[in-house]
Amino acid sequence: MTTAVDLAERIRTQTGLVGFWVGTDNPPMTERLARLGYDYLCLDAQHGLLDDTGCLRNLTAIDAGTSGTTVGIVRVAANTPQHIGRALDLGAAGVIVPLVNTPEEAAAAVRACRYPPAGIRSYGPVRSALRIGPDPRETDRAVACIVMIETREGLDNVEKIAQVPGVDALYVGPSDLSLALGNTPPAAGWSTPRFVDALVRVRTAARTAGRGCGLHTNTGAAAARALADGFTFASVSDDIDHLQNAARHALDTARSAVLVG
Repeated sequence: MTTAVDLAERIRTQTGLVGFWVGTDNPPMTERLARLGYDYLCLDAQHGLLDDTGCLRNLTAIDAGTSGTTVGIVRVAANTPQHIGRALDLGAAGVIVPLVNTPEEAAAAVRACRYPPAGIRSYGPVRSALRIGPDPRETDRAVACIVMIETREGLDNVEKIAQVPGVDALYVGPSDLSLALGNTPPAAGWSTPRFVDALVRVRTAARTAGRGCGLHTNTGAAAARALADGFTFASVSDDIDHLQNAARHALDTARSAVLVG
C-alpha cells in the first residue's frame, strides 16, 4: 500500500501498484472507493467531469475514506504551471501530465511540481500542507510527477523523456497512442504489432532510466496482464463505465428471469 509521503519513491521503485480512475464529481462514491484498498485513485480533470471544486471535494473524500493506504492523484487538463500547481495545492499526492512530447515539455512538468530552487511551483499550501509538507524540500521529494506518452512525437522521444531528472514515471495513454499510430478505432491498436512494440519501447525506456511505468486499462483483468507484462503500475478505468456495465448486467439478468418465467 502507498502513503502520500512516499508516493514519488514508490511510483519509481515499487511494482504491482494498482489504481482506479474517477471521472465524476461524486464524493460519497469516491470515499467508498478509497476504502477498497487501491494504491491510488486518479481524478480525471482532463477528460473527466471534474473542475477544481470537484477535485477538492473528491481528494477530501479519498482522505476521509482511507486509513492512509490510498492516495489521491490528478490527471491535469494541460501541462501548465497553473493546472499542475492548482492540483497539488488542492492536496493531490501527484499529477499525471497529458500529451508530453519532448524532454523540454517533461522538464517543464517537473519544474511545475517543485518549489524553487528546483522548480517554479508557487508556495501556498493552504490544503496540501495537511497532506504533504509544509516543508518545501519534503514536498518536492514526495510529490510524483508522471508524464504521459501518447503521441507519435512522445514515442519518438521516449528515451530522452524518461531520462529527464525529476520525472518519476511514464504513463501510457493507449487510446491516443493507438490513434497516433494510425489505428481507427483506438481499440484496434491492441492487436497490431507496432502498438505492442510501442508499449515495449516505453517500458524499456522507463526501466533503463529507473522510472516507474504505468498503463491505463479498462478492467481488472487487463490491469493484471499489464503488470504481468512488465508495467509497474496500472489504472483500472473508470467509475462511469463500471457503473454502466454493472447496471446493464443487472438489467439483463432481471429481464432474462422475466422471459424465462
